[in-house]
Amino acid sequence: MAESRQQSQAQSSATGPTPEQVRRGRRTALLLFAIGFGPIVLATIMYYTGWMNPAGHSNNGTLIQPPVPVAELGLVSADGEPLADRFGPMQDETSWMMLVAAEGPCGDACQQLVYLARQVNTALGKNQDRMQRAAYLPSPPADLSGYPEMPLLEAGESGAITWPGEVDLEQAPQIYVIDPFGNVMMRYGVGIDGKAMLEDLKHLMKISQIG
Repeated sequence: MAESRQQSQAQSSATGPTPEQVRRGRRTALLLFAIGFGPIVLATIMYYTGWMNPAGHSNNGTLIQPPVPVAELGLVSADGEPLADRFGPMQDETSWMMLVAAEGPCGDACQQLVYLARQVNTALGKNQDRMQRAAYLPSPPADLSGYPEMPLLEAGESGAITWPGEVDLEQAPQIYVIDPFGNVMMRYGVGIDGKAMLEDLKHLMKISQIG
């Protein structure tokens, strides 16, 4: 009997998993995905609609509806890594990102956003490690070297970038917020109050445990 069972197991191993094992594996994968990323989907719905939000929070930034996948921007790092590769369920660790973007010389307004992004990130306190920063500045200021935690991004092979919100980044630089799924979902323009921006990000991170 024992020899027969061993032969049966050996034959089963040789022929691969059974249909039932495949279905069970798929159910397990879907369950793990739901546990890991379900909260951020719910948080995004809550943030956009105010559903189940007793505090009645009203965002201070401009929501991008529908959110734009960061892959559509075609941004890459200095070594050619697509920005989109940093996000999504396949990553071991995901995080949010503030992306400072401008076209042309980075003047006073642009530099103020660079400074504001750092200040807001620091003010997140225990959540500051959940937020990355980066910048798309074709003509960066000379003192950007003082911001080593804000790497510069470049346009990819397509060259032209269509930025969400239909804004002229040469006249109105922006801070874009990217969620851990890689969706550009909010933006802040010149003149945004740091406390108002911090309020938004704290609220968003409070209702989402991802990233």
